[in-house]
Amino acid sequence: MSLPIRNVAIIAHVDHGKTTLVDALLKQSGIFREGEDVPDCVMDSNALERERGITILSKNTAVRYKDTLINIVDTPGHADFGGEVERVLGMVDGCILIVDANEGPMPQTRFVLKKALEKGLRPIVVVNKIDRPNADPDVAIDKVFDLFVELGADDDQCDFTTLYASGLQGFAKASIDEEGVDMQPLFEAILHHVPPPAGDPNKPLQLQVTTLDYSDYLGRIIIGRIHNGVIQAGQQAVLYKDDGSIVKGKVSKLLGFEGLSRIEIAEASAGNIVAVAGFADANIGETISCPENPQALPLIRVDEPTLQMTFSVNDSPFAGQEGQYVTSRQLRDRLYRELETNVALRVEETDSAEKFLVSGRGELHLGILIETMRREGYEFQVSQPQVIYREVNGQPCEPFEYLVLDVQEDAVGSCIERLGQRKGEMQDMQVGANGRTQLEFVIPARGLIGFRGEFIRLTRGEGIMNHSFLEYRQLIGELETRYNGVMIAFEEGVATFYALKQAEDRGSFFISPGTKVYKGMIVGEHNRPQDLDLNVCKTKQLTNHRSATGDELVQLQTPVEMSLERALEYIGPDELVEVTPESIRLRKMKAKKLAKR
Repeated sequence: MSLPIRNVAIIAHVDHGKTTLVDALLKQSGIFREGEDVPDCVMDSNALERERGITILSKNTAVRYKDTLINIVDTPGHADFGGEVERVLGMVDGCILIVDANEGPMPQTRFVLKKALEKGLRPIVVVNKIDRPNADPDVAIDKVFDLFVELGADDDQCDFTTLYASGLQGFAKASIDEEGVDMQPLFEAILHHVPPPAGDPNKPLQLQVTTLDYSDYLGRIIIGRIHNGVIQAGQQAVLYKDDGSIVKGKVSKLLGFEGLSRIEIAEASAGNIVAVAGFADANIGETISCPENPQALPLIRVDEPTLQMTFSVNDSPFAGQEGQYVTSRQLRDRLYRELETNVALRVEETDSAEKFLVSGRGELHLGILIETMRREGYEFQVSQPQVIYREVNGQPCEPFEYLVLDVQEDAVGSCIERLGQRKGEMQDMQVGANGRTQLEFVIPARGLIGFRGEFIRLTRGEGIMNHSFLEYRQLIGELETRYNGVMIAFEEGVATFYALKQAEDRGSFFISPGTKVYKGMIVGEHNRPQDLDLNVCKTKQLTNHRSATGDELVQLQTPVEMSLERALEYIGPDELVEVTPESIRLRKMKAKKLAKR
C-alpha cells in the first residue's frame, strides 16, 4: 500500500528565508546522518545560487513525517524567474507563503502569491525571522491579509493558517507567545491544511512534464506529477507533444524522491512526483500518457517576456583571444539548448546569421544566462536591454513595474527626484521606526534600466531596491536615463598610470593601469553629457632632469568596477558589452574616426 502524500511548494520574496526554512525541515526529518557535514542552503546546488544567495531553479525534495510522504518544491523568489514558479505550482496542492517579520510582503511576494491564488491554492502563512531585533509579526500579518484581499482571494484563502518561525534557529510555533522548539508545528500544518492530491489511479496515465534535467548515463530526465493513472518502470508509453503529434517511447528508468536523492522505484500512482528517463524529445508542459488511450493535459501557460537584447558574435579587436566557443553556430546551439529548460525565455533569429534576439523576464533573468554562458567558455557580445512593446486594444503599450525602495532618511528626496525624471509615480511613503523610509512607485520598465547603479550612489550602498512586473499600460513619452557621456580609447595598447592620471579630472575610469584597450573601447564615464576620446596609452617623456617632487607618492582614484549586471544597466543604445570567460568590456558598436586631443 502506498503512503499518503502531500505536495507543497514554498513561495516567498527574495531573501525572506525559503531555502533556510527547507534546511530546517530536512534536518528535522532525519535525512542526514548524525555528524554529517551539511552546508547551509543545501537546496541551492547551483554555483551562481550560492554566490548570489538567491534561488534560480526550482528543486524537489521529499521527506517522511508520521508515515506521510511530503514532497516539497523550493521555488525562486525573484520575479525574473517567475517561469519556474508558474510551472511548478501545477505540481502541488498547497503552498507555504513565507514573509519576513520585519519587511512584511514585498513586490515579489505579491507576484508569487498572485500565481498561487490563481491556481486555487490555499496558502499557509509563515512569518519568518521573528528572532530579529526589528521584527513586528503583527504588522506583517496585517499587511499579508491586505495583500490577499487586494489580489482577490476568496473567503477560504483569506482565512489562512499562520505560523511564526525562525528558519535559522530551526523552530516554528502556532502562537507568538509559545516557546519555539522545532519544526513539528509546520509539519502538522502541512498534514492538516494541504489537501491530499486529487487524481484517480484507475484512469489512463497522465503525467505532465514540469522540469527537465540531464544525466550523462540516462540522457534527458523529465520531472513531473502523475495526475491520473499508474506509471511503471519498463512500460510502453506515448508523449503527447504540444503540436498535437504523438511519439511512442518506453519508461527506461523511473525515479522517486527521498531527501535530496533520487531513488529507483518500480511504479508510482496518481499524486506522486517522479523523474522519468526514456523520452529524449520531451519538453516542458507536454504529457506522457498510455498508448491505448492517450489524453493530453492543458499546456502550461507562462507570462510573456518583457525585456529583450541582441546576442551576437564578438567582433572586437580582441575577439577569440579568451573564449573557447566563439562562432555563430556554437552561440546559436547554446541559446536553443537553453530554451529546452528555460520556459520564460524566447530566442529569435535575425536577418544576420551572427545575431540573435533573446527575450526574457528582466535584467537578472538575462544576466544569469549570460553569466552561465561565459563560465562555460562562451565569448560573445550583447546590446542594451530594450523593453518589449505591445498593442493592447489598438493602443501602443509598454510594461510597467511595481517598485519598492527602502532608504535612509537623507536619501529620500534625491530618490524621489530621480524617479520623477524617469516617469515614476509615487504610490505610498511610510516612515519606519528605525529612521528608514519605504517608498512605493509605479514606473515604466525602461525607466528602471540603468537606475540600480544610480540608486547605489544616491544611498551610498545602504538602500534596498525591489521591483516586479505590474502590467502593460499606455506608452508614455521619451525618457532620458543616462546624463553623462563616456570616455573612449582611440588606439590599441596598454593603459598607463601617467595617461590615466592626466585625464583623472575628466571623469571616473572603469580601468586601471596595465589594462589592455583597443580603439572604440569605453574606459570611463565623462563628467559632461558628450562622449570624449582619450589616449590612455600615452607614456611620460623621459629626460635626464630629476624633478624635486618626482619621488612623491601619487595615487589614482579607485576605478569603478563594472560587473556584468552593472555593465548591462549602464550601456546606451549605440554601445555593447563584450563578454568573455575572463573579461567584461564595454565598447561602442562602431569605432568612430576619432580626432586626437
